[in-house]
Amino acid sequence: MPTFAATCEYRVQNEWNNGFVASIRITNDTTSTISDWDVNWVYSGEDRITNDWSTKLSGNNPYTALPESYNAIIEPGHSIEFGFQGTKNSDPAESPVISGSVCEPVDPPEPPEPSEGVFRVNGSGKITKNDEVLPVRCGAWFGLEGRHEPSDDANNPGGAPMELFIGNTFWANGGQGTGRTIQQTIDEIKAQGVNVIRLPIVPQTLEADNPQGIPDVFKNHPSVLSENSRQALEDFIVLADKNDLNLIIDIHSCSNYVGWRAGRLDAIPPYTDADREEYDFTREDYACSDAGPGVTVHEYNEDRWLENLREIASLSDKLGVGNILGIDIFNEPWDYTWDEWKSLAESAYQEIDKVNSDILIVVEGVAAKKSDGTPVPHGNEESNPNWGENFYGQADNPLNIPKERLVLSPHIYGPSVFVQRQFMDESQERCNGLEGDAAGDEQCNILIDTEKLVNGWEEHFGYLRDEGFAIVIGEFGGNMDWPAGTAPIRDQKRWKHIAPGIDEDWQNVAVDYMVEHEIEACYWAINPESGDAAGWYGHEYDPVSNTEGWGQWNVFDTRKTDLLNRLWGNK
Repeated sequence: MPTFAATCEYRVQNEWNNGFVASIRITNDTTSTISDWDVNWVYSGEDRITNDWSTKLSGNNPYTALPESYNAIIEPGHSIEFGFQGTKNSDPAESPVISGSVCEPVDPPEPPEPSEGVFRVNGSGKITKNDEVLPVRCGAWFGLEGRHEPSDDANNPGGAPMELFIGNTFWANGGQGTGRTIQQTIDEIKAQGVNVIRLPIVPQTLEADNPQGIPDVFKNHPSVLSENSRQALEDFIVLADKNDLNLIIDIHSCSNYVGWRAGRLDAIPPYTDADREEYDFTREDYACSDAGPGVTVHEYNEDRWLENLREIASLSDKLGVGNILGIDIFNEPWDYTWDEWKSLAESAYQEIDKVNSDILIVVEGVAAKKSDGTPVPHGNEESNPNWGENFYGQADNPLNIPKERLVLSPHIYGPSVFVQRQFMDESQERCNGLEGDAAGDEQCNILIDTEKLVNGWEEHFGYLRDEGFAIVIGEFGGNMDWPAGTAPIRDQKRWKHIAPGIDEDWQNVAVDYMVEHEIEACYWAINPESGDAAGWYGHEYDPVSNTEGWGQWNVFDTRKTDLLNRLWGNK
């Protein structure tokens, strides 16, 4: 094998109390082409490798790395890199001396010093604020990301106004309102233990003059009306800071019209709800990139997204606050492969860090397949991940984001949000593989199989908690009375053979799992206007008997209070 004096660098990319991720880069700084290579190293301590990528690795300390077919040749001035994950003891990850046929020995780098900042993740995977552990007791409070007005709305038919739900509409009590304010709700949720709010927004929320972000289309009572959606966002951040409430600001979609359906920055129809019956809220005529005639485009792309992330990151300084814990960089990016999403997430970190090194980067997972049918690996096919749940690819292709700045944030839901095929009763052969409306039409039973759910969660994200990553479930929750209560009429009809309470069963299994594995979470949602998940506050609204009660809140649902107290260790 020919010998060349290339530079071989061993880099520790991430480490935690019992593991590490590292890479070796070979840079050909000669004038000759390298046509083959090998790299050798040995750890003096207890560090050991458990898996690798972009190399053929052999040995068990010492190790030898050989090239794959696609990275054997290194042209002058070019580099290749391969990586691996391993276990270690509580000592810092070792940076051994490496040698090989092309390596010019270099001194190993010093282990990186932890960076300083307000919000960080410690070695145990816990979020800290000013070096003190911050237990994440979190709920989502939505509305600023836009809602979907009915097609027969008198003032804004089919609109998408961006207005925080407050529980005080202009028509309540004969136009007198309910008297509820944001401060009242903050006082009440803080008394229950909440210290973090996940606040969804969209790019249009940041536009003070957006026609769907001004009082002309709002429905809150005049006594609590905002000037515009941008001002409402800033006012909420400042008020939360005064009340010692920390925030995770979530870019929830590429457009206030496309909303939750997006799955990617440049989303186009058809969307998942295109054919839903007894449903007034499809958005097939809106997109975030060119989608042909008759479709309104709210153009969005990576450049605009990164610009938004920088703008959100700048709000801490602009507003003089210290409560922006992190940015949830994009909601449920289900229409990407892991590799595609990983690249975008790493770019997001770089841009956020340039503006604000005090905050954390909250990254959701992917799903089981893209909109074009491209499968995305997620492990056992029996346990299908929710949108945003799938971190299976992180094992072999980890995010190149410092662990102390990274929060992994899967989303998990039970049957009130979507009846997944993993909820089917295997004794009903006709139901095997069915999900959603098709399962309801077949009168399929729903079973909450704890073992199947736990195995899926472990495979999709739980294994990363064992490796010391910070994990905060970004969304979980549901309608505990489903398929009754405030469930949509179509669900009440289709699933009337299911006894109410099945989603409550699922939520209890989820909380049991989180408590056992010390995983934290944001409950969806504090306010009750979610059509499928309802809320922690009760709702006067009933789709059958009281449609005029929409937007008027009742007291907390005690079942959900008990659930959250158990999650937070209060009971």
